[in-house]
Amino acid sequence: MTGKKTGTHRLLRTFLSYYQGQVHLFVGDIICALLVAGIDLAFPQILRGLTKGLFTQGTDAIMGALAFLLVGLVAMYLVRFASRYFVVYWGHVMGARMESRMREDLFDAYERMSFTFFDRNKSGDLMSRLVSDLFDISETAHHGPEFLLIGIVEIIGSFVILGTINAELTIVMALVLAALVVFNVLANMRMREVFNENRVRISGVNSRLEDSLEGVRVVKSFAAEDLERSKFRKSNDAYLDSKTRMYHAMGIYQSAIAVLMGFLNVAIVVMGGWLIARGRMEAIDLSTFALYISLFTNPISNILNFTETFQKAVAGFSRFIEVLNTQPDIEDKPGAPGIRVDQGHIVYDDVHFAYDSKDGAVIDGLTLDIQPGETLALVGPSGGGKSTTCSLLPRFYDVNSGSISIDGQDVRDVTQKSLRGAIGLVQQDVYLFDGTIADNIAYGKPDATIGEIQEAARRAHVEDFVRELPDGYETQVGERGTRLSGGQKQRIAIARVFLKNPKILILDEATSALDNESESLVQESLGELARDRTTIIIAHRLSTIKDADEIATIVDGRVAERGTHEELLAKGGTYARYYKMQFE
Repeated sequence: MTGKKTGTHRLLRTFLSYYQGQVHLFVGDIICALLVAGIDLAFPQILRGLTKGLFTQGTDAIMGALAFLLVGLVAMYLVRFASRYFVVYWGHVMGARMESRMREDLFDAYERMSFTFFDRNKSGDLMSRLVSDLFDISETAHHGPEFLLIGIVEIIGSFVILGTINAELTIVMALVLAALVVFNVLANMRMREVFNENRVRISGVNSRLEDSLEGVRVVKSFAAEDLERSKFRKSNDAYLDSKTRMYHAMGIYQSAIAVLMGFLNVAIVVMGGWLIARGRMEAIDLSTFALYISLFTNPISNILNFTETFQKAVAGFSRFIEVLNTQPDIEDKPGAPGIRVDQGHIVYDDVHFAYDSKDGAVIDGLTLDIQPGETLALVGPSGGGKSTTCSLLPRFYDVNSGSISIDGQDVRDVTQKSLRGAIGLVQQDVYLFDGTIADNIAYGKPDATIGEIQEAARRAHVEDFVRELPDGYETQVGERGTRLSGGQKQRIAIARVFLKNPKILILDEATSALDNESESLVQESLGELARDRTTIIIAHRLSTIKDADEIATIVDGRVAERGTHEELLAKGGTYARYYKMQFE
């Protein structure tokens, strides 16, 4: 229980920290909310005073005071109008600003995470946390203090005023309020689990939707629309089932509240009639009492109805904090320096790595010494560890044991930013961002001039097809580059690396999507780019790596053989067998 309370307090402290920078709006919101509550409380008292005082003094007195009464009441409600506007407008702006800060913090947390985090979490769920969860938190940030403050002021104020009118009737109201509070606490405990489950289910719908839309070309090519509909319907039905249970809980909750409110009205009428019959209360006071009942019950209704949003916000904020409290698997050491790459000497020393401790090792005792300026090609069976070997160099994952160093510097001892800045990577699966061709080429160097972009494009033979496009370098590539062919996307990805001009290159099937003519052109460009740079190439098409300085065959996460093309053919091992399969 203590741990749970500590967790709740920590959650509350974190939530309150987002009011920082919005204190002036929060204070203004509170003051205006108090003014609204005060004016609402004042009117029944004013009416009661008038009916017992001024309105009993005859025509002349009433007519003489009406003008002043009109000015006073209009001024009072103008103040209420201005206060209510501030609460609605600036209160929501405050909530939106807090939501914006939370969204930035959550996105920053996503950006800090390693590949392992994204391997474990679905993109749809991460998007749901970033969008729908934070909206409910924003509503709570604004309406929570407002409803609570106005509610407390109006409820306490009503009690005090009603107590002066008739203490016995006020006690009846207090008993009903106590019953409401107890019921609300118990109902909230039951509903919290339902709202948490609802958040998980909508994340499942988002994940399924994203998966289907991202793979729409595969879906269409296999005519698998019915399969996707079935999978989506399953996620959607699970969400519907969760939401049905949520509304069932809410239906019971709100119906019970309505019954208790009805009991309050019945009790007031019956008890009030009994008190009037006994001469212990005046009829005019029961009318005033009835006016205050609405002031008493409205804030209670607002607070109780706000429970739905509040519960959603608690569930959403818990999921938000869960990500913020997640420590990235890969972090820079305190005070880590930037890497200095003078030569590009890469050493893998007895490296072991597994993606999950429950699974077997993907890299098992890998040792590689890649000399400065050398081009080393990695070949071997699928799943042998080639791509993983390359992913470990820029620390997309960390080794379990052993070490990887560049010019004598362990990659774990330098900053990730400087390490990745020194490495150029072209992958088999090219990702282009929605934007122009120029934007995508300059992605690694946003301040590049158009001249630099065009030079990189020329060296990657991008300009060959850009000239034919009506908008040239300003052509929109579409989401994930859908408006371009595979070969065009691949050449744009290569142009990025030309512009980045790194010390070390990793080419993971960099020419796999090119036709023979394009491949020849790009191979020439890559040869120029690789000159005097340490380069690691992964290739299944052995024709593209015959001229590499050395070739290493990776089998079961370790080097099975290493040498030049001619040396490996002469050995008659795995490489020679692959070569014969492809060319003979």
